[in-house]
Amino acid sequence: MDKHIYNVDINWTQDRKGTMCSPELKNNDTQELNCVEVATPIEFPGGMPNIWSPEHLFTAAVSSCLMTTFLAIAEFSKLEFISFKCGSKGILEKVDGKFVMSEVLLFPEVVISEESKRERTARIVEKAEKACLISNSISSKITMETKIIVKN
Repeated sequence: MDKHIYNVDINWTQDRKGTMCSPELKNNDTQELNCVEVATPIEFPGGMPNIWSPEHLFTAAVSSCLMTTFLAIAEFSKLEFISFKCGSKGILEKVDGKFVMSEVLLFPEVVISEESKRERTARIVEKAEKACLISNSISSKITMETKIIVKN
């Protein structure tokens, strides 16, 4: 596989807030950029409520990578499932005098239609976590608690 490059541009707007955009993520119809407002989290001086923070984005990167990797492996494995969702929690703490995202807790939940698919589904979720390129690129501990639900 060739090297891939992902471009992100950040522009400060005011206070401890800015806008994050990617030139690759334009709306095909309007050519408008798909941007996200980002700010210092509320827990820090000058932090702003109700706006995505780098800490939220970090946690979201791990969680969304698990999902997209699961979807790819499930498709390749021809695993049929009803739904997938994943809650996540990023833990920020001071280690050796520096703030670090020390751990990301993942709570994937997969709904399947047959009990006989439970073990296979769990294996595919585990495989997705091990193959997630974001998880493999960071030093944070990744902890996962998977729930498989059977709905007939």
